[in-house]
Amino acid sequence: MSEQCNHDCSSCSADCSERTAESFLKKPHEKSDIKKVIAVVSGKGGVGKSLVTGLASVIASRCEYKTAILDADVTGPSIPKMFGVGGQVAANEEGIFPAESATGIKMVSTNLILENPTDPVVWRGPVIGGVVEQFWTDVMWGDVDYMFVDMPPGTGDVPLTVFQSLPVDGIIIVTTPQDLVSMIVEKAVKMAELMNIPVLGVIENMSYIQCPDCGKKISVFGESNLEAIADKHGLDILGRLPIDPKLTALCDAGQIERFEGNWLEKVAEMLLKMLPEK
Repeated sequence: MSEQCNHDCSSCSADCSERTAESFLKKPHEKSDIKKVIAVVSGKGGVGKSLVTGLASVIASRCEYKTAILDADVTGPSIPKMFGVGGQVAANEEGIFPAESATGIKMVSTNLILENPTDPVVWRGPVIGGVVEQFWTDVMWGDVDYMFVDMPPGTGDVPLTVFQSLPVDGIIIVTTPQDLVSMIVEKAVKMAELMNIPVLGVIENMSYIQCPDCGKKISVFGESNLEAIADKHGLDILGRLPIDPKLTALCDAGQIERFEGNWLEKVAEMLLKMLPEK
């Protein structure tokens, strides 16, 4: 890639690695205008990517951004449940209509295309990757300021499909306080570097539980070393989420949009910087 590269391959005839990566991008549906795409990732499962995706989407919506969620966790979808969205998405000859939450957050998930949301998705990798691509190319998303992509765990077929097919503007890494944190973050950082995608920051889930009587924060999984890991990789810490029974109850009831808490204020600040016109 030339030092004078402006990353606009349409104005350049050079054959370089940047152009090779660009050539895999898929065009969204003609009735989609998506400004920013943010993927929520982790190097392992069970750390709370879907929760962070849901909360970040609610924050974006509260900042008056037009918000959408592409649920790329095809075999373990949980986004519709959090938002109380059920049934199957509608479609016509032009494409698929996304479902909408109570506050207008658009979303598509495998649970919204199955006859029964409890049916298992027993598909091979290429089929799953194809479904994720179709969520991008065949869904009529309309005007979207921020699309959040809830990624499956690890660095397999689907993350590769998302990073190659969608114009991802950045990733948010989700981790937990255990000793595995360094491995989780490092895997995600290295994949982002390989795909030439910026890391927007890291969020620690299950960081602590707060005593309802005295307010003391108790580190259930031990003291966090998130600062050291973030410094090592030059990452911004976007927030720490507690183990909160009230938040869990809201998610179980499909009412995540009613959450109260200032744990992710830095996410709002980041969004306002990326699209300052709001």
